[in-house]
Amino acid sequence: MISKISAGAIYSVLGNNSSLIPLGIKDVANSCGLTAASYIAGDKVEGKDRFIDEFGTQAIWLGGIPTYKYLLDKFMFKPMKFDPKVDVRIFKDKNILEAAKEFAPTKEIKSSIEHAVLNQSKIKSLTLAKFVASTALTALTYFGLTKFRHKYTEKQITKDYMAKKNEQKRNAQFTGNHVPFSSAFSAVHKQVPAKTPSFTGGLQNFMFDPVKNLMIVDGVITGERLTHARNPQDFMGYVIKEGSFWLFMYGAGQMISNALEKHVEKKYNKSIDLDARVIESEELKEALQSGKLKEHLNAFKQADKSDVDIYKFVVNSENKNFVVDMAKKSDIIELLKDSDKVDTRRYIALGNDKSDDFSGLRGIAKKLEKLLNQYETSNQDTETFLKQVRKLKRGSVLKNIGACIGALGVIAPAIMLAVRKFGDNSDYQVKKDIETKLEQSV
Repeated sequence: MISKISAGAIYSVLGNNSSLIPLGIKDVANSCGLTAASYIAGDKVEGKDRFIDEFGTQAIWLGGIPTYKYLLDKFMFKPMKFDPKVDVRIFKDKNILEAAKEFAPTKEIKSSIEHAVLNQSKIKSLTLAKFVASTALTALTYFGLTKFRHKYTEKQITKDYMAKKNEQKRNAQFTGNHVPFSSAFSAVHKQVPAKTPSFTGGLQNFMFDPVKNLMIVDGVITGERLTHARNPQDFMGYVIKEGSFWLFMYGAGQMISNALEKHVEKKYNKSIDLDARVIESEELKEALQSGKLKEHLNAFKQADKSDVDIYKFVVNSENKNFVVDMAKKSDIIELLKDSDKVDTRRYIALGNDKSDDFSGLRGIAKKLEKLLNQYETSNQDTETFLKQVRKLKRGSVLKNIGACIGALGVIAPAIMLAVRKFGDNSDYQVKKDIETKLEQSV
């Protein structure tokens, strides 16, 4: 049986639309389905081509940007004595910047922030350069994979074709140069040609959100695949693959999540929009039972007079508050490694006080307050109330990722397979094109 702590971590990751892990899970399902469909529709050569394309691209897609950013941190930032963990977004508010220095957990971190402040233009330029370079290098690595894949597939088809031709010659010599009708017909058939920096707004979102950063790489990959498709069959396959990929990898997940959360709240009067690690935690149960949650929500509201006031309240290790603890658990506030102190080099999304904004730190407080109100009006004991909330949260996460996996791993490959099987040309067109060229060159 999964422990509550591990269950919270698992469902948190699976339900996080800004995490790369659920994207990776969906992509594995998509890659397996498409590879299997290629083996069914074509042969081993097509299956290998698809395998290299899907799983090679996946490795580059998920690992390229983090790897290149790590290398750029090592060879760009450190030689210039800049700390790559200093987030340039903390420069936007001078008061928050001063608080970040004041409440820095160590002298080294305070020094690194001060050094960055004295060289703001340089570190901003480096940050932008890292974003552009890591994205571009990942795209170039994909282009290299595509070139390798095309050459590898052509080499395999040529090898198989020449082996088959040599076998035909040996058979012809053995039988007194008699060519069977089926071989003659096949040869005639093969001769027929085939059918022919300021860090604001959108830029900030793409730079600091790993999923949105990947969208840029995916845009390049999609464009390359469609514009360099080897034939109409290849192009149609990519239209189906890329269309379903963009829909269920980036768009549908958040829409399904929002729809399920609204449905649950309307039907059961239970909010499940908090991070699963919060919902699954024993701390939440204790806070509801003891009345600590209401007390700490009030303390949080009293401290929230301005952005800098709530920021100081959060980063001051002497202030103990349940809302802040849950924000730490949800990764909105990042802690120094092996410590309970806030790493002030990192950016904290504060959110705002609009009633319809549930983002950032203030969003955590609003979600907890909403859950508290539902608990108080539910006439349920704490155990029963939280058991239902946890069950609904888990069900929502599983339904969401299950729907996306089903669409990407089963439905999209099935559509591609159906188009091939019931279309005018079910054979592997790339193979036919290469064999036609080889036949004409003999």
